[in-house]
Amino acid sequence: MSDPLTLVVGLLQSHASFSKLVIAGGAWAVRRSDEGRPFYCVVLDGSCRLSVAGQTPIALHRGDFVLVPAAYDVAASSFDAPPDGIEPERVEISPGVFRLGSADVLPNVRMLVGHCAFGSNDADLLVSLLPQLMLVRGQGRLTTLVELLNEEWHANRPGREVVVARLLEVLLIEALRCTAGPTAPPGLLRGLADDRLAAALRQIHCRPRQAWTVIDLAREAALSRSTFFERFRREVGIAPMEYLLGWRMALAKNLLRQEKIGVAEVAEQIGYSSASTFSTAFTRHVGIPPILYAREQRGKLH
Repeated sequence: MSDPLTLVVGLLQSHASFSKLVIAGGAWAVRRSDEGRPFYCVVLDGSCRLSVAGQTPIALHRGDFVLVPAAYDVAASSFDAPPDGIEPERVEISPGVFRLGSADVLPNVRMLVGHCAFGSNDADLLVSLLPQLMLVRGQGRLTTLVELLNEEWHANRPGREVVVARLLEVLLIEALRCTAGPTAPPGLLRGLADDRLAAALRQIHCRPRQAWTVIDLAREAALSRSTFFERFRREVGIAPMEYLLGWRMALAKNLLRQEKIGVAEVAEQIGYSSASTFSTAFTRHVGIPPILYAREQRGKLH
């Protein structure tokens, strides 16, 4: 039975859509607005300060990896950053490689920054279940991946862009793995750290067509109904039936984008007794009937 994280990663269809190498020296500071796009940063050498709207500024060092699933306002700077409003000299010294600050001083950081993309049309649901900021450090596997990225950028061998993109995809998955735990903010990753809740989450994700009730899921978690309901809502951030509905709708959207699959078949696969019952639920949740959603999404593929 696949674990929920594997299923979520598969449904997110994450990939690195854009990356650049930034080399900065002296006193420097940059700020940008990303309109909710997923942002990542990998520190290859040196250190800097990173500020994300709504979060406490953090110091980043070699080997650190940061993923912000929905970034709006991101700022990076040296620790002796200039006053706000002063932009450092910015030069593209080679394709995809940028120098910040004076070229007369030694660099104080080398980092890969960029955006990743989620292929799922329902990424908002999945992103809402992830921490607002994921910082991974001191993890051997991740450090190895960062070293491989560093080597690729230094070597400049044929196919570098493809290798870097694939390594970044693995980094994203590894970050999700490393961030899971009882100290994570409420959401899927924190829920998976609770053995009792993880048992129920596995059933929701792997058997969505089952006619689950709160009592059934509480039984899977070996908890009383009331204890399970409160624990699930506290750790995952939403009620069990709300989570089940969101997951079924995410699966439905994914299925409806595929060719040669009808609304009735989708309804059956995600646990609805009839196409009409599913259509009503889908329309209420998404805002348009499933047949119209399928037509629109398939039209985008042609």
